[in-house]
Amino acid sequence: MVVSDYILAAAAGWVGAQFIKYIVGAIKSKRWVDASTILRSGSMPSVHTATVTALTITIGLKEGADSSIFALSLLLMAITAYDAMGVRRTAGEQGLVLRKLLKPRDKKPYLALGHTPLEVAVGALVGVIIGMIVAFFTANT
Repeated sequence: MVVSDYILAAAAGWVGAQFIKYIVGAIKSKRWVDASTILRSGSMPSVHTATVTALTITIGLKEGADSSIFALSLLLMAITAYDAMGVRRTAGEQGLVLRKLLKPRDKKPYLALGHTPLEVAVGALVGVIIGMIVAFFTANT
């Protein structure tokens, strides 16, 4: 067990999902988008879910599914995915309503809608793939 393997898994999950989010945004808008969009929350896929899933899969493959650290990570992953679809999504929808109440001349704040179940599922899939890759390449550490 090397702690840096787990940090690598989480970081790779984050970077991989952010890269995919940038590509999806460019495809949707049919142009290259501003690179700063990579750092915004929301959109496809869920970066939070991909990050925690990559960590969880790597822990599970290296430590075993019966380890206490895997159980803790799995719980964290479930909370993260639920929060992305539930609390954050609801807050974003309320933000849309509040924006409609603002006058046209008022500056509109950035709005992150949270994630749809599909965005969370794709984030989880990205995390599974990246977690398996990291676990495979760090198997001897």
